[in-house]
Amino acid sequence: MRILPSIALAAALAAAVPAAAAPSSDMGDLSAGAAAVRDKALTDSTAWDVTESLTSEVGARMVGSPAMTRARDWGVAKLKALGFENIRVEPFATPAWSRGPESAEVVDPWPQKLAILGLGGSSPTPAGGITAPIAVFRSYQAMLDQPPGALAGKIAVVTQAMGRTQDGSSYGAVGVQRRSGAAEAARRGAIGYLVRSLSTDDTRLPHTGAGTPGGIPAAALSPPDAELLERLAARGQPVTVKLDMQSSVNPAAQAWNISGEIRGGEKPDEILIVGGHLDSWDPGTGAIDDAAGIAIATASARLVAQQGRPKRTIRVVMWGSEEQGGSSGAYLAAHRDELGKMVVAGESDGGAGRIWSLSLPRIGADHPAMTAFKASLPRLNVTVSRAAPSGGGADISGLIANGVPFVDFNQDMSRYFDLHHSADDTLDKIDPAALAQNVAVWAAFLYTVANSDIDFRARPATEAK
Repeated sequence: MRILPSIALAAALAAAVPAAAAPSSDMGDLSAGAAAVRDKALTDSTAWDVTESLTSEVGARMVGSPAMTRARDWGVAKLKALGFENIRVEPFATPAWSRGPESAEVVDPWPQKLAILGLGGSSPTPAGGITAPIAVFRSYQAMLDQPPGALAGKIAVVTQAMGRTQDGSSYGAVGVQRRSGAAEAARRGAIGYLVRSLSTDDTRLPHTGAGTPGGIPAAALSPPDAELLERLAARGQPVTVKLDMQSSVNPAAQAWNISGEIRGGEKPDEILIVGGHLDSWDPGTGAIDDAAGIAIATASARLVAQQGRPKRTIRVVMWGSEEQGGSSGAYLAAHRDELGKMVVAGESDGGAGRIWSLSLPRIGADHPAMTAFKASLPRLNVTVSRAAPSGGGADISGLIANGVPFVDFNQDMSRYFDLHHSADDTLDKIDPAALAQNVAVWAAFLYTVANSDIDFRARPATEAK
């Protein structure tokens, strides 16, 4: 549904977004405006307040849960309170996996408990669980090298560790063992699958995440427990594990993409898309993943509005099902007729670490707007990569596939995977100064693009002449 602002809200918005003439698009005015929003962002508490509000008032937000319904209502109320216009709640249906009771333990030869979290998409065990010998593989490839039937009646265990990197590239390198491991183990006859958490910490807190359903129970092990199973297997005696996991799947759970706008004054039909995802996994409170992204997007757009109504429209989107999928396709389907009007899209979904580098579309790189934006970055210790953007974010992937220009703002992820998808993803792990630096970068970018005529799309040579 579409929620229209009340008369009182419209009056408040008029104060928050003055109807002054849009700033000139010449280099001087753009540079001054970008510097102004940058500097204000560094002392503005909006992003912290939004993150605190979402994690405290809603907490963990699994798709299909009552908490996700509360998150929807929170998102609408927060956008209203921050002065956004044209607030929309766009429902869509998507499969949603839900966690039930789960446990794991070594039963032979030396009984002890294991710390696990079921993976999204896992099948439940039969009532009472399963008890079976394990087959331990120190690399995912070693498991893939097993022929069909080699794991019959066993619980496959992959213990390959993930390295710590600033850009998070190690997650992409080993992520397949969580995403596809259960299905591959089942193809080789396994009746269960355990994988070392995709994490860089050494705590006994496992990290969950989505996996391709393999028809067998699948869970993430804490790093110490993955190493424990390695040591036990290395002693040469058979190791038996009991796995008891209950879960369920709603094939058509209700989810929502929520958006609000800072409407453009001169070119309201030209739209900048920026946002984060509202849903989260359940162990923690979804602070870095992705309350921080929601906060960065809303705070940066609001700061642009406080400089005067921009020429173009800035739309902040809270995507409703990133972790289990569905947001991107639903948003594309609902806004396909706007694709040609979308100037640029960006998603903040890398936590709350400082932005250290960024990639911009190559078309328009020398435009005064980008010159002004890049001039604001040295104070923030951000470098501009020569490489074109390559990721963008899961929730804007549908837009990207249909030609919408996009950006990559690369956050420092050195510690992100200590916390990601675990019980440690909580507000206290966020550095307010680093969060504010993110807002400063995004606000400067949104200001320069929204107040200019920059076009990031390539034109046919005949039109460019």
